[in-house]
Amino acid sequence: MLIEFYKHSIEKEEKKKVLECLNGIFLTTGAYVAEFEDKFARYLRLKHSVGLNSCTAALHLSLLALDVGYGDEVITTPMTFIATAIAIMHTGAKPVFVDVEESTGLINPDLIEGAITEKTKAIVPVHLYGQMCDMLRIKEIADKYGLRIVEDAAHCIEGERDRIKPGHLGDAACFSFYATKNITSGEGGAVCTNYTDVADRIRLLRTFGMSEETSERYSGKYRHWDMIECGWKFNMSNIQASLLLPQLNKIDTNWEKRDRLYKKYIKYLEIIPEINYPIIVRNSKSAYHLFTVWVNKKKRDNILRRLGEAGIGISVNYRAIHLLTYFKETFGYREGDLPIAEDIGKRTISLPFWLKLDSVSIEYIISKLKNTISGRE
Repeated sequence: MLIEFYKHSIEKEEKKKVLECLNGIFLTTGAYVAEFEDKFARYLRLKHSVGLNSCTAALHLSLLALDVGYGDEVITTPMTFIATAIAIMHTGAKPVFVDVEESTGLINPDLIEGAITEKTKAIVPVHLYGQMCDMLRIKEIADKYGLRIVEDAAHCIEGERDRIKPGHLGDAACFSFYATKNITSGEGGAVCTNYTDVADRIRLLRTFGMSEETSERYSGKYRHWDMIECGWKFNMSNIQASLLLPQLNKIDTNWEKRDRLYKKYIKYLEIIPEINYPIIVRNSKSAYHLFTVWVNKKKRDNILRRLGEAGIGISVNYRAIHLLTYFKETFGYREGDLPIAEDIGKRTISLPFWLKLDSVSIEYIISKLKNTISGRE
């Protein structure tokens, strides 16, 4: 039996919309992107959305738009993908990692104040697996010390906590439309914000710092353009946006399917007491981006190997990134610096989790997991 780690759910509506775009004239940033930005911002109940080519670009440009740069420090979590820290470093700032909550894997707000120095400029909380961090507490700390907040919401389009959605308390929230995300364009991202000056600066920076984007220059009579500052080539294309637009219409319906899938997994896991998993806190709605379990760290790599041999696609989201070679050599992190994140990173396995995954497949995954842990396989 072969069970992929992930399968997208691109259907005829998405294909039809892409073909409509391809039959038009304008393939780069244009009307489809503008429509997506408008609808995405309204879905999140925010004023602005800016389409980009990745969440990494979204994090990078958001920090720059908030004047984070060389010599600054940005507090974040090691329980994330490396892109979070890389985006900080691309501004010239230093990522400062703090440990996470044992029950959720989310950044621990109680440890943030202890990491603040005179160089600290911002906080980048990561809404891990689909669950939001404690933004009320993080916002309280940010306001106390005059810090900016850029939320890494790559996993968390549909998430809520304390009736707050991503971007409602932060200066900006950054989203991913990578191949495995809840809505996808293969590659892609966006920044959402309530601040017009932040959105305007990101729009400028996403296309080299030019005063007019391509669609504006070629929508009518030619107009000369200027270069206002040195920017990047980070814009979203009409092709990507056309793929995303129909998915926005189904986002809540598909969330309900993932909710049922998550609960099905939880029910089956009751037969394996050796396994636990991140809790979903009260007053919180998870986006259910990943289904991650935590196993005995001494058995984890053997379990990964045996599940792979059984045809089950698996991943590790994530190992604690402060112990990766680059961060150790560059910033001097060592084993034991952030013990909870390190422990979670050594115990983590992400199981297949996609919309059309059926009960037979889940039962097979759970049986192989149980037998491997018990030593029967």
